[in-house]
Amino acid sequence: MVESWPEFTKKLSTDLRALRTAAPEAMKAFGALAQAASAPGALDAKTKELVAIGIAVASRCDDCIAFHVKGAVERGASREEVLETLGMAIYMGAGPSAMYASHALDAFTQFSTPKTP
Repeated sequence: MVESWPEFTKKLSTDLRALRTAAPEAMKAFGALAQAASAPGALDAKTKELVAIGIAVASRCDDCIAFHVKGAVERGASREEVLETLGMAIYMGAGPSAMYASHALDAFTQFSTPKTP
């Protein structure tokens, strides 16, 4: 399990910068896809982050959990909204999703806890 989700996300961001340098066209296309899919429409940005959390849990992707929980917190998601999302992910993904739901809840707790100076 990840010990510090904020630190894990910082490391991933560094790794992704290196990938953007090494494969700029592919990463540019991926970034454009991410922006288009995340843009508010019938669903707002927070709801889309919650959907992404559910998919991240069901597909067992800690990296995805890190980025999308962070995004959900930044867009005002509540603990209750995250828990309902995790409940749906568990329902759709069975036992393995229950295990990864605990990762997402830990990430939410760390990202939403006020930082001390």
